[in-house]
Amino acid sequence: MVNPAKTDWSVKINDALWAYRTAYKAPLELEEIRNDAYESSKIYKEKTKAFHDQNRIIRKTFDVGQKVLLYHSHLELFPDKLKPQWVGPFIAVHHYPHEAVEITSPSTGKILKVNGQRLKPYYESIVEEQATVIHLFDLEYVDEV
Repeated sequence: MVNPAKTDWSVKINDALWAYRTAYKAPLELEEIRNDAYESSKIYKEKTKAFHDQNRIIRKTFDVGQKVLLYHSHLELFPDKLKPQWVGPFIAVHHYPHEAVEITSPSTGKILKVNGQRLKPYYESIVEEQATVIHLFDLEYVDEV
């Protein structure tokens, strides 16, 4: 500290200024950072709300009797990269409010109630009568001498 005669204050001024700057300025900087983060999150929420209010998100509707595929979302430790993510087809039985859909499996008859966002329409494959079938035969190679 400074002696009672107050003659060595110039020697201690640097230490006093350092203590003042570190003790009182740090909380102010944290408050500024906190305010900036709050403003950024507020802007993000406003933009997200504006996006949702524009009705750009298309709601899926499925007709009763329509064939659909179900997204397979089981969490696994080592998921197979080439494993199909969609299972089915299932048949839509009932459409509830808030995008819930009741589906049934034609093979097992099991009824499931799932979120409509986990479903997508199933398109039938090409019927064999419409497709052209080409039969391939083994070719015999003959040595030309």
